[in-house]
Amino acid sequence: MPEITLLIFAMAVVTFLPRVLPILLLSRRSLPEPIERWLTYVPVAVLAALLAPILFAPAGALNFTVVENPALWVSIPVFAIAFFTRNLIITVLSGMILIALFRFFI
Repeated sequence: MPEITLLIFAMAVVTFLPRVLPILLLSRRSLPEPIERWLTYVPVAVLAALLAPILFAPAGALNFTVVENPALWVSIPVFAIAFFTRNLIITVLSGMILIALFRFFI
């Protein structure tokens, strides 16, 4: 039992430190303009890295069929909705509705 408690504590520290240290170290400093500009691309890169495998290879291999990969085909109008509305709630709701309709009719 003490090993498990120690392991949980160590995992909490390892998870907590990388999130808190940059905040503590950089909160009172301003970053150079090129670094700030570069950091604006991080959320887009992370989102692309998360979405690409799910949309293009949901079972581990490329799959572009309509029946076996509906998320890919539903994502196209959802991306358009997100681009034009710039509204997270509308985008998420439209994605949920479109995937439900897609699965119901196909």
